[in-house]
Amino acid sequence: DAATENIKLGGRRRGANMAMLRVDHPDIEEFIDCKREQGILGNFNLSVAATDEFMNAVQTNAEQPLRAGDGRVVKTLRARVLFETICAAAWETGDPGLFFPDTANAASPAPEDGSIECSNPCGEVPLFPNESCNLGSINLPHFVHAEQARPAMDWDRLRYVVHTAIRFLDDVITVNRYPFAEIENATLARRKIGLGVMGFAEACILMKICYGDDEALAFADEVMGFIAQEARRASASLAEDRGVFPTWSKSALARHGLKLRNATQTSIAPTGTLSIIGGTCSGIEPLFALAYRRVGVLENETIAEINPVLLRYLTEHTENPDAVLQSVMRAGRLWPEPGIPSEMRRLFVTALEIPSAQHVRLQAAFQKHVDNAVSKTVNLPPDATVSEIRDIFLLAYKLRCKGITVFRYGSKPGQVLQIGTGEEPYEREYFARCDPGACKL
Repeated sequence: DAATENIKLGGRRRGANMAMLRVDHPDIEEFIDCKREQGILGNFNLSVAATDEFMNAVQTNAEQPLRAGDGRVVKTLRARVLFETICAAAWETGDPGLFFPDTANAASPAPEDGSIECSNPCGEVPLFPNESCNLGSINLPHFVHAEQARPAMDWDRLRYVVHTAIRFLDDVITVNRYPFAEIENATLARRKIGLGVMGFAEACILMKICYGDDEALAFADEVMGFIAQEARRASASLAEDRGVFPTWSKSALARHGLKLRNATQTSIAPTGTLSIIGGTCSGIEPLFALAYRRVGVLENETIAEINPVLLRYLTEHTENPDAVLQSVMRAGRLWPEPGIPSEMRRLFVTALEIPSAQHVRLQAAFQKHVDNAVSKTVNLPPDATVSEIRDIFLLAYKLRCKGITVFRYGSKPGQVLQIGTGEEPYEREYFARCDPGACKL
């Protein structure tokens, strides 16, 4: 943690770390609580590796054994009590999240090569030891024909870009210079790549789909299903030209006769910096806010941002765009006020207005078509309860997500994204005036 605090990429950006501990480890209670002390492990994301054994014990109110390295049971805890401790810590600090290793291993394309015990810092790539991330993300809004009476996706262009991206990512593995032989050997053995998307929420708006509606789930299923299918076809084509990945013969893919160049092809990354460069919203997240501040970036500067799709929409669909914009800049969202079309409020829904279960269902819709995993945060308003976090974790496990992260707005001092462009971190009025009818559910 101290090394990461002092060593920065380009002198500006610190690295990120992931720490995971299995739920049956003897130190699990201390691990769950460690971030409740301010300033501890500030450069780490924490997740508890919640096994099927534990999740079943939670639901049956059974005991959870804690085991030493040699397998000896050194202590037992009531699983439900331990689970409540995890939920309470997540409510208070945003950590830990949950990682479901049995779900991840059940979907592993190379189970003979080992067991997945951890992931990269944002959770989108469960990895074997010494494997590396090789990710790319497609900017979805660029593939929406929004000018038509009925907006539509440009599937032919998307297919072309998917095939180009898969070839590019495979080339990166070949030409990359690796810092250690162990990393090189592990990466070349399976040639894992992860092509995903960013700007999903803006693509929904352009398609006239509300992120909180079931139609968004169908759109996610359609888009990611298409990308996954074409990514697999692209990897199969590369396998014909360049050969399958070296450990293919003992993989699950070989048992199904799928000759692929890459053991995995898809992943959903958070695309924090990447989406800023691309001028869109991050990953598959809903719009965090329509106006917000990035605090402590670029040598501790604060950058105010207003959603560009909203700016275009205001000009085209409101009589007094400047007045609406001033309200948005203050509060970060659209109030249900005269002059704001109901369709506009339906489309431009923000993260804290969306029911938590919808966040999880959308993550699961993407996960169904993703080889690796999905990075997604369930953003919650300040008045969210521990019980709500409990329901989120249980639903994520039920829907076969590989991991789940929650963040209650205001639970951490100095958080990077803050609602509105004014001086206050957030305005209580924002939450008091939320309109549950703004997004049809």
